Amino acid sequence: MTAPRFGYGTNGLSDHRLDEVLELIAGLGYTGVALTLDHQHLDPYAPDLSRRLARIRRRLTALGLGVVVETGARYLLDPWRKHAPTLLDPDPAGRARRLDLLRRGTGIAADLEAEALSFWSGTPEPGVGHDEAFRLLADGCATLVETARDAGTRLGFEPEPGMLVSDLDGYERLRDALGAPEIFGLTLDIGHCQCLESVSPAECVRRAAPWLVNVQIEDMRRGIHEHLEFGDGEIDFPPVLAALSEAGYQGLVSVELPRHSHSGPQSALRSLNALRQASAHPWTRDAVAQVRDDPAVLARLFPIAARSTGPGQGEAVRAQLLQALTVTGPDLAAALDELYRGGDTAERLAVLRALPLLDQARSLGPEALPLVADALRTNDTRLVTAAVGPYAARHLDRAAWRQAVLKCVFMGIPLDAVAGLSRRTDPELLRMFRAFAAERTAAGRPVPEDLRTQLDLHSTEEGHAHL
Repeated sequence: MTAPRFGYGTNGLSDHRLDEVLELIAGLGYTGVALTLDHQHLDPYAPDLSRRLARIRRRLTALGLGVVVETGARYLLDPWRKHAPTLLDPDPAGRARRLDLLRRGTGIAADLEAEALSFWSGTPEPGVGHDEAFRLLADGCATLVETARDAGTRLGFEPEPGMLVSDLDGYERLRDALGAPEIFGLTLDIGHCQCLESVSPAECVRRAAPWLVNVQIEDMRRGIHEHLEFGDGEIDFPPVLAALSEAGYQGLVSVELPRHSHSGPQSALRSLNALRQASAHPWTRDAVAQVRDDPAVLARLFPIAARSTGPGQGEAVRAQLLQALTVTGPDLAAALDELYRGGDTAERLAVLRALPLLDQARSLGPEALPLVADALRTNDTRLVTAAVGPYAARHLDRAAWRQAVLKCVFMGIPLDAVAGLSRRTDPELLRMFRAFAAERTAAGRPVPEDLRTQLDLHSTEEGHAHL
């Protein structure tokens, strides 16, 4: 059985800057991101694309996030027509524009070390018959397959309700028409299965298992293509997640809520909780119920969570146990303090990494700052890295936060691991950075590359401040 890796789509956080999207997703406990190429987050036509990709790749690595690249932005290519042009466009110039985007996407995916590039067929234009549209699609996909093969990028073709290829039958026909290339995988949207497939979503997973490279997930109702939060539709999720695990699928399972940016952080939190509950190990379900009934048992259950639930699940399970506590504010902080100070390194990391989640879900506030301060006093890079996450970015005062960032520099912790760096960097921190760089240079020692990047970035911003 394979533990699921949950991600969240950037198109559900379109009101946030990309750097903050990644910080939020990782801070809540997701382990991946479905990154849509669009104007807001990552413009594939931006003049500084290479530099941005390098920065994003470092950020993903520092936050421990896997990534898939999505290409379904609504108005990226045409400000007037949704999703246009497509590979089905009767105008060769239109098809070429879509193919150019997808080919750029394969390169972007390669630069980001993405697990897949996801795309769909589009809808035929009026006057274009089904057979002609399918021929155009197959031609475009054949070209893209060669580009993807050269780039080393897996393709995840997504059947989409209302489009030319809307279901698994259509995907299999297209795959066969292309000669069944191994690189031409499948993006399976679980909601779409509920919407229009003739069998259950769990059966769709079992059928699609040999080709799966990417999974999108949300709730949905039969016959209605509307992406819903978990619990608002008709899908029974435990069998779906069990089928993915039984199939040995190890890719991302990313929440797809493109119309929920107005409640992005809250929807992301509710979604992760729902997915964790739906995929919970029996021990976890029982332990969560015990903690809700008697919070005192947490001290006994927290240390044994990892060995009771299987490889790679310990931290997520511990986060669920912490959320099961019904106390808030100082009482919650006291419980965390007991677990942190009595725990081993893995347990301390679980507490520190759960702080942003508990701050969002349980109104923790600044009450747990003593735990952050304790971690920052250590010389354990794992604890220090966990301590400079979103909770510290929100609650540490300016002086303490600057010292925490500088400690990362001294310890060689990547600055990309520091939450809030872009919005909290101020003239005093830049002065500290410059002093550190000058000291290293005078001693004939190298200045860390990420520190140089920060100084260059803010030097450019200061040079443009008068514009």
